[in-house]
Amino acid sequence: MGVREALRALAEGRFILLYDAEERENEVDMVMGAQFVQPSHVAVLRREAGGLICVALHHRIAQKLGLPYLTELYRAASDRFRILGEVLPHDLPYDERSAFSLSVNHRRTRTGITDWDRALTIRELARLGEGILNGSPPEEFGRNFRSPGHVPLLPAAPSLLERRGHTELSVTLAEMAGIVPVTVICEMLDAETHRALSLEKAREYADGRGLVLVEGEEVVREWRRQHA
Repeated sequence: MGVREALRALAEGRFILLYDAEERENEVDMVMGAQFVQPSHVAVLRREAGGLICVALHHRIAQKLGLPYLTELYRAASDRFRILGEVLPHDLPYDERSAFSLSVNHRRTRTGITDWDRALTIRELARLGEGILNGSPPEEFGRNFRSPGHVPLLPAAPSLLERRGHTELSVTLAEMAGIVPVTVICEMLDAETHRALSLEKAREYADGRGLVLVEGEEVVREWRRQHA
């Protein structure tokens, strides 16, 4: 199975598995178009993937919203709060920067952590993203979401030429699939080794559940082909 099958699955509102690269995180994430997420999907992510459930946003959406990277906020506030400067992630072994931005809950949620609450927040982020791409004012973000919350946001870099993390790979796939380029992603963990799920075990998981597993280099090749 390859990129075309992954695009079809995403367009149909199904999960895919996405492996970045050995030289990056060397991890497999479960990925789905945020617009399709229901409480049952959040339950699958926390039980069967087990990592941090995040939402990746296409660069155009994040840029129009003015979303900062968390590290930018740390630097800006480090004069007042020294500890923020001390914990900056300048030593990441696989990347030059972390993609984390704000964490949010939708304003219609209660605690924000339940499957129902997180599914609502994730779907509404997709709705917001679609609206922003169609000209909605960025003020819609503050009217609909509060921070801090239980859904971390990951603004994508401008293109795969700049960064090839799960954030960029997943929103690129969503864009190519013709859905809103806002995705929910979650790392797959291994309860036996207590490390990231290996690519081999992820393939077994995918085969057992009829899911598509696609590798980052395949995504990059298809993206280059479409932009040649």
